[in-house]
Amino acid sequence: MRTLYLLRHSLTEANERRLYCGWTDLPLSPAGQALAEQVRLSAPLPEVSLYVTSGLRRADETLALLTGRAPDLTLPDLREMHFGRFELHSYEELKGDGDYQRWIDDCMGPGIVPCPGGESQRAFRERVLRGGEALLGASWESALAVVHGGVIANLMARWFPDEPRNFYEWQPGPCAGYRIGIDGKTPVCFETV
Repeated sequence: MRTLYLLRHSLTEANERRLYCGWTDLPLSPAGQALAEQVRLSAPLPEVSLYVTSGLRRADETLALLTGRAPDLTLPDLREMHFGRFELHSYEELKGDGDYQRWIDDCMGPGIVPCPGGESQRAFRERVLRGGEALLGASWESALAVVHGGVIANLMARWFPDEPRNFYEWQPGPCAGYRIGIDGKTPVCFETV
């Protein structure tokens, strides 16, 4: 059985200010750097045979702080959702925007309404699942992937559909995530880390 550690990156200023941040390539905030250092000291991760990120700076920086490593593999399909015009704006700033309301109303439905200049929930989910297939198809015995909350939620919901959790319940906090047992290319069990 192979082992995959699937972790969310640490804090950015956008997380702290509760802003939508998908493809904007932000660094970790000072609090995010401190959190990653604290996690490294209090709950060190085991060495693995493959280190993976989405290629965004916040994921790369988190991996470096947690492990002292750069990624062996970058999978851009594991980037967070592309929020387009909604990037780096808060709910409070957007709640009166008709495009935003149409997107929000559609998110729990078919997921086909895109963010202006960005992607729809369906397109995001399909991209992430392609990235998950690429990750599971790579050759490794143990892997650590530092990615994003929405990415993790989509992967876990697909890989463990019988779990009674919704999309938001799958999203871990910063520097947290799941240890997943993989049988061949099939995720079969998990625990939080």
